[in-house]
Amino acid sequence: MVSPVTVVKCEGPKLVPFFKATCVYFVLWLPTSSPSWFSALIKCLPIFCLWVFLLAHGVNFLVSHRSAKRIFAGLIFSAVGDAFLIWQEQGYFVHGLLMFAITHILYSSAFGMKPLDLRTGAVMAFISSLLYSLLYSYLSGPFTYLVAVYTALIAFMAWRAVAGMQLCNDLWTWTKLSGCIGSMLFIVSDLTIAVNKFCFPVPCSRTIIMATYYAAQMLISLSAVECRDEEDYRKKK
Repeated sequence: MVSPVTVVKCEGPKLVPFFKATCVYFVLWLPTSSPSWFSALIKCLPIFCLWVFLLAHGVNFLVSHRSAKRIFAGLIFSAVGDAFLIWQEQGYFVHGLLMFAITHILYSSAFGMKPLDLRTGAVMAFISSLLYSLLYSYLSGPFTYLVAVYTALIAFMAWRAVAGMQLCNDLWTWTKLSGCIGSMLFIVSDLTIAVNKFCFPVPCSRTIIMATYYAAQMLISLSAVECRDEEDYRKKK
C-alpha cells in the first residue's frame, strides 16, 4: 500500500492553488447579503483549482479512468451549484440543490457498487432517516420531498464511499480513506445548511458549512488518484 507520506509528496504540490484559493475566500469573507458575480467567482475558485488538480494528472488520465472522470464532472456541477447558492435568497436555492444532487449521483457512480456491503448501507439508511425525521417538522411545500430525495442521494453517496474503503477486509488505502472522510464532511456541511435554513440559526454556520465543504471536495478529489498505479508513486519517491 502506498504510504500517506508518498501521497502527500506527490499530490501536495498540485493542491497548493486550492489551499491558496480557500484562504482567499476566508480572508475576503464577502458578505452574503450582497451577491455578485465577483463573490460567486471567489466562492467557486477553490473548486476550479480542484479541476486543475485533476487535470494536472493529464487529460488521458481523466479520459481513461471512469472514477476520476466522474469526480471531475461532479466538481463541474458543484461549481454551478455554488454559483446558484450565491443567489439563494433570490430564488435559486432549488437550482443549487439540483446541481448538488447530480454531483452526488456522479460521486456515487465514481465510488462504484463493489463491494455492496449491505450492512453499511443499512446503517447509512438509518442515519439518513433519523436526520430527515428531525428536519421533517420544519419543512413545508415542495421542500418536504426535495430534501427527502437529496438526503437519500447524499446518504447513498456516503454508503458507496464507506463501502469502497473495505476497512474490515484490510484492503483500504489512504486515498480511499480520503473519499470516505470527504463524504462524511459533505454530510456535515449539508446538514448544517439544512438546519440553518429550515430549523434555527446555527452559530458560525457559514464557517462550518464552507470549511467542511471545501475539505470534503478536496478529499473526494484526492480519492480520484486511487486509480493511478502504485508504481507511479514509487517512481517519484
